[in-house]
Amino acid sequence: MPREWTLDDFELAKPLGKGMFGQVYLMRERQSGYIVALKVILKSELLKYKMEHQLRREIDIQSNLKHKNILRLDTFFHDKTRIYLVLEYAPQGELYKKLKQMNQFPEWQASKYIYELASALAYLHRKHIIHRDIKPENLLLGIHGELKISDFGWSVHAPSSRRTTICGTLDYLAPEMVEGKDHSSPVDLWSLGVLCYEFLVGTPPFEVLDEDVQKTYDKIAKVDLFIPKHVSEEAKDLIRKLLRYLPDQRLALERVLLHPWITRYNGRTT
Repeated sequence: MPREWTLDDFELAKPLGKGMFGQVYLMRERQSGYIVALKVILKSELLKYKMEHQLRREIDIQSNLKHKNILRLDTFFHDKTRIYLVLEYAPQGELYKKLKQMNQFPEWQASKYIYELASALAYLHRKHIIHRDIKPENLLLGIHGELKISDFGWSVHAPSSRRTTICGTLDYLAPEMVEGKDHSSPVDLWSLGVLCYEFLVGTPPFEVLDEDVQKTYDKIAKVDLFIPKHVSEEAKDLIRKLLRYLPDQRLALERVLLHPWITRYNGRTT
């Protein structure tokens, strides 16, 4: 494998999709035939939106992560106009698209995804990394349908400090974020609860149909939660234990992995 990568080391297989600052392509490394996803980011766009620091942090965090439920960043390189991220290819694509096709997941499948996501988050939190933007669009599916966290644009390495930046996506923001308070790793527990609900119901729990931002903020701050009857009691219990107003009252990830709704479908893992 070459030490200094360039675009000439790869051949294009097909475009995969468009991101905020560039494109993602399926590529083949010419020497080995190794298949990767190549994220191509325009330097001009990064400068325009003042996102250089954020990308640097994303690369620094993701390149040091090794977990089966986290998309691997193999390497990166750049030329005069673009930055290239060489990423693990997830053949089954976006979990968001799968959820939209199916509308909602059966309980066994939702439980599997929450188990995999909780395992990956536990790994991140042990490394003092807060993801801060867990949502279906940032989750990909590997060759066997396993979940992989893919976007670390809002992630932060925070060994001691609490953070104050409001970031992430509205429907998944924790109360402490919408209220402008400082926050730490329990914001990811809140997002896990939101996802658990969305996987089983098809929409996020605090979504407001007319997209009124203030109404959504109010629902989140009040934890104005209604869970439909078709959701099992075990799943309801887990959702309620994650969607707690006070961050330190949310169920710890180690306990999530031992929750009956998780062990019923995934076995006991510890």
